[in-house]
Amino acid sequence: MNETQALVQQFTEKTMAEAIFKLRDITWLKAKGYDRLRQQFTHSHILLVVTGGRGRLRLENEEYQLRQDAIYVCPPMLTFGIVPDSADHLEMYMLRFDVFMETKDRHRRFQALREKDLFPFRGEISVQSAGQLPVYCDLIQNLWKQETALERFRGQHTFQELWYHIVKHAHFSATDAGMALEQARAHMEEHYSENVTIEQLARIAEVSPKYFVDLFKKTYGISAMDYLAELRISRAKQMMVQSHAKLRDIAHQVGYNDEFYFSRKFKKAVGVSPTLYMKSRQRKIAAYGSTIIGHLLALKMIPYAAPLHPKWTAYYHHSYRNDIPVHLSAFRINQNWKANIETLRDAMPDVIIGLDETSLEEQEQLNEIAPTLYVPFEERGWKEQLQLMADFLGESVEANHWLCEYEKKVKRARTKLQQVLGDETVLIVRVLKNQIFVHCNRSMNEVFFQDLQVKPAFVSKQKEYDQLVTAQELAALAPDRLLLLVCQEAETLACFQALKASGPWQEIEAVRNNRAHVITSDPWREYSATAHERIVEESVKLFSGDRPC
Repeated sequence: MNETQALVQQFTEKTMAEAIFKLRDITWLKAKGYDRLRQQFTHSHILLVVTGGRGRLRLENEEYQLRQDAIYVCPPMLTFGIVPDSADHLEMYMLRFDVFMETKDRHRRFQALREKDLFPFRGEISVQSAGQLPVYCDLIQNLWKQETALERFRGQHTFQELWYHIVKHAHFSATDAGMALEQARAHMEEHYSENVTIEQLARIAEVSPKYFVDLFKKTYGISAMDYLAELRISRAKQMMVQSHAKLRDIAHQVGYNDEFYFSRKFKKAVGVSPTLYMKSRQRKIAAYGSTIIGHLLALKMIPYAAPLHPKWTAYYHHSYRNDIPVHLSAFRINQNWKANIETLRDAMPDVIIGLDETSLEEQEQLNEIAPTLYVPFEERGWKEQLQLMADFLGESVEANHWLCEYEKKVKRARTKLQQVLGDETVLIVRVLKNQIFVHCNRSMNEVFFQDLQVKPAFVSKQKEYDQLVTAQELAALAPDRLLLLVCQEAETLACFQALKASGPWQEIEAVRNNRAHVITSDPWREYSATAHERIVEESVKLFSGDRPC
């Protein structure tokens, strides 16, 4: 019995009779491969019940292939996102809920069960008789829509029955196909340096080799051998940050007897030779902030330590999490800075680069770890920030080259946008809960409106603004295009859905003409060289065809 099974058994036998499950909301989702539920933060528990199609769930740093014979639970205060398979419609119920239990003290208060040892359901749980789950969800949703409180109360009662069914039929057998595949994948991750064969993996999964090949590719979207190659390259990258590492030794340690064959595989996967990659990683540079990551990448330097998270630094997490050995917390902009300091003490970087906005207490402790540069954030523009960092690292030539290439890219993009937009005006709108703001931050002003010369629908004396407006006031501004920055959390997303269905919103000219485009915080709210290059690229993609919200 593993830890999760033990906790579930303890919850079932000792806690569940006292627990109260409170349904907050139920939504039926249907999406194709190009519709994704972006990584979002949740204050409540999330229960996902798949009713059709296939896709993947990312729960913080964990990823699950969605199946109809399992349920998926995301605990509160974490992030989750969903990507459907491109060839399939993905259909599922998403239920938001809380779990409470009465305390034993004299005050007899209700306590939310949020810790793993109190409410152990997290991630994927296989369920026998899973065919009953959609039946419960259909009934709950129907009752939830009723106007009478009594019927909605019955919906809460049915939600309790749903959880009774889940807990009663929770299935942890290793013979389950999904669990068996996970065991095979875990074997690859532990024994990647050995001669792993399809026959071995098929025996672990207890299926035929031919069926294993098909099932692995269908489940994970990649062949087993390609997945093994990715594992080996990823481990090799981690070893290459060691100054004493030798290419021949690294090749052998990740499962390649021929270092020249390894070099060819590495260059094909990464784009540069192992020698050049190792040279670029000789210095252990710690990026103390996502802005610093964006500047370092423009200098063709991958940090040794940096804040990474699938929501808060989505692009860097997706693209570089296997290249950056030391992951700092990126939760809510350095909220966990003390833990980050301790992580850096253990990592012993050669240099640290942060922003001058870093608190004095943090600066004092960072200065004890390694030589540190604090880049002026408000006083200097992003190009000056890039050049300051380049001077500090001895990469001035690379910075000048990157800036020249950026200007060329901007010029090409500006020409394309002028051809598409002409005299059309664009308005950037931020949505938070039930409030609407006409919005422009530093990056939007300098890159979108100045470099690309896009015509704003709202003119202000201030370069940066965040002005509260109504849907009627937006309609009066009459923008030809809307860019919508919608906070990815439950309350805002629900309010945004209601807003889009409202009459005043439908009166906005850009909405009527199907010219409203959703943009993401990453890169539009990051002030760095790489983020701005991506804003330029994304702007061209946004306006080259309709991508309505």
